[in-house]
Amino acid sequence: MNKILIVEDNPEINKMVQTLLRKNQYKVAYAFSGTEALLLLEKESFDLILLDLMLPGLSGEEILVKINEQLQIPIICVSAKDDLNTKLRLIRDGADDYITKPFNNEELIVRIGAVLRRANKSPTIEKNNIFQFKDLVLDSENHIVTINDEPIELTVKEYCILELLISNPKKVFTKQNIFESVWSEEYIIDERAVTVHVSNLRSKLKHGETYIKTVWGIGYKMQDN
Repeated sequence: MNKILIVEDNPEINKMVQTLLRKNQYKVAYAFSGTEALLLLEKESFDLILLDLMLPGLSGEEILVKINEQLQIPIICVSAKDDLNTKLRLIRDGADDYITKPFNNEELIVRIGAVLRRANKSPTIEKNNIFQFKDLVLDSENHIVTINDEPIELTVKEYCILELLISNPKKVFTKQNIFESVWSEEYIIDERAVTVHVSNLRSKLKHGETYIKTVWGIGYKMQDN
């Protein structure tokens, strides 16, 4: 049974979402602030976080960045803001999905299910596989990435991008290929979402070696020399 952390400062909405998720067979934990959420994340593991943006103290945006720096957990952001710039910024910062208030309960459940399915399966390859490229190893069954046996902490999106590239290291993947595979939706959002995630992934993989090559004007592939 998947366990979801609700981060929402409005007691009525928090309680309503708790009830909704429990009715749909999810385990639930909840927090009313970003600080409280971070404390819970130190003690417990979760399969998904439902993160409101308008929080007391640390904002939802700050919490999103902090979580993605430390953990690999899918995050759905919730906000009354519905402008495109907000959505683009959240995706670039690591959000897996976004839903606006007031939301339809059925839509929320569908979005949660979709994000969990994407997080629990490889985008293009079968599980039970281990891929090695130079001294980089990706274990797709356990979702573990290591370099020289040293674990590398990646966000869900970073992991999925690397898994896609390493599954076919000679292929050049366009930004559209990557977006539609990793985000599992039509390529309608600014390509900067892909660029930022690839840049962050490269930074985390820097161990005296280059692993991802930019093919100018086309996209990305594994560095073969």
